[in-house]
Amino acid sequence: MGRSQWHVPNLEGTGWLAVVSPELGQTKRLTFSLLRLLAGSDYEGQVDGETVAVLLGGIVDAEVDGKRWQGIGQRRDVFGGKAFALYLPSNSRFRIRAYTFAELAFGSTPAPSGGEPQLITPDQVKSRSVGQFNWRRDIDDIVDVAFPAKRLLVGETRNPPGNWSSYPPHKHEVENPPFETQMEEIYHFRIFPPNGFAIQMLYTDDGELNEAIIVKDGDTVVIPRGYHPVAAPPGYAVYYLWVLAGDRRQMFVRFDPAHEWVNGAEGILREWERWRR
Repeated sequence: MGRSQWHVPNLEGTGWLAVVSPELGQTKRLTFSLLRLLAGSDYEGQVDGETVAVLLGGIVDAEVDGKRWQGIGQRRDVFGGKAFALYLPSNSRFRIRAYTFAELAFGSTPAPSGGEPQLITPDQVKSRSVGQFNWRRDIDDIVDVAFPAKRLLVGETRNPPGNWSSYPPHKHEVENPPFETQMEEIYHFRIFPPNGFAIQMLYTDDGELNEAIIVKDGDTVVIPRGYHPVAAPPGYAVYYLWVLAGDRRQMFVRFDPAHEWVNGAEGILREWERWRR
């Protein structure tokens, strides 16, 4: 069995790295790229669509359409706290200069022009704990529905070792609000320690899509359709940056009916935990 067409292994090298795009045939609207800069180097470019650039690690200066920010960054890597991020409206020009080795992830989608470049700081990132027991995970919403974006939702998920996320399995491929909305998505993974792995499942109700992908540090997975839970093996923490694009910018999801009962069990388990104390 060959490698999944939805799986993009880690790309080596520095500079601008194109990972996923409609031009590469993997998505309909989402583009995902990495920018890796050595200390003292810089990069200047232009985005076509609405873009969120998440600083995965390092310290940089940034300029977007004449707005400047200096000394952005406080975490060594994605497991070291909340992110700094930049919001770039469509057709923005930008320049990044690295003080240290720095890595940024750029998620883009076509969107109407307008809006102002913004720096998103860690204190603006909203954190939440989701799930119970071995499906509990931590989520940071970087660009949520309250943020004045036009098409994108962006955030980070961290699984403790041995835990599941995107669970119970859900999908968002049919425009049928308030039951489900169509949102294209990618996951970009990091593993700690980096010699570990994660399991990304992709499956549909009719069984046409039924894959389990072994994901390594730095890999990216396109979510074409269907349910997409993630499992972290014992001994390894799993992080993924998620980028969603849709016309509505509302997350109405449909849970797999076979496993939706887990949502109801969470309330019972929380009450049981309180009672035990």
